[in-house]
Amino acid sequence: MIYHSVSGGAVLKKYAVYAGETGFYCYEFIDTPEALAETQFKDRVDPEMLPIVLDGNNGYFRFTSNDYGFVQVIESDDKYPLPLEQMYFKNDDRFKLGWMSPEGDTYSCDFTSHEKAAAMIANKFFPDAKYPERTLGRAGWLKIIDSWDGTQRKHGQFVYSFSGRITSRQYDKLFDLGLCGNEEVKKLIADSDL
Repeated sequence: MIYHSVSGGAVLKKYAVYAGETGFYCYEFIDTPEALAETQFKDRVDPEMLPIVLDGNNGYFRFTSNDYGFVQVIESDDKYPLPLEQMYFKNDDRFKLGWMSPEGDTYSCDFTSHEKAAAMIANKFFPDAKYPERTLGRAGWLKIIDSWDGTQRKHGQFVYSFSGRITSRQYDKLFDLGLCGNEEVKKLIADSDL
C-alpha cells in the first residue's frame, strides 16, 4: 500500500484515492480500531474486517489494494484531501460535464457530482459562500449538465447560465467543445454582448 502525508498540523485522516474519468476521488480509509471507534460503524464493524473505506453515503466497503481504480492512501487534515484541480480535472481535453468559469476554464465532473464540485470550487474562489451552486451562477459560471431525459437515444450536454449570458471566453470554449449549435447556447449567444 502507498502512503502519502499531507499535513497542515492537525489530526490526520487517511483517505483511499481512486482514479476516475473526471478526476480523483477520496473516501475515508479506516484501518485501525481507534479510527473505527470515531465512526458511526464502531458497533457494526468487527475490527477484524479492517481496513474499510467509508463511501460518503452512510455506507462502507471492505478495502483491498486491488479495488478498481485504487491509486494510493494519503493522509490529510484539510477539508478536501486533494487540490481542486486533481479532484475535478481542470481544462481536461475530455471535458463533457462540469463547471466553466467566466474565463473559460473547465472543471470536469460526472453527471451526479455537480453539487460536490460546486462546493469545492466555491471553497477555493468564494470561501464565504453559503450556497455554492448559486454563488457560482451569480458569479457567471456555467453549469454543463447531461441533457438526457430518459427518452432520448443518447446523452447530450446542456449549458445552463444563471444570468442568461456568457462571456466571450466562455463562447470560445463552448465553440471548442462543439456546443455552440445547442439551442440554449444559441440563445445565450444572442442575449450576450460578445
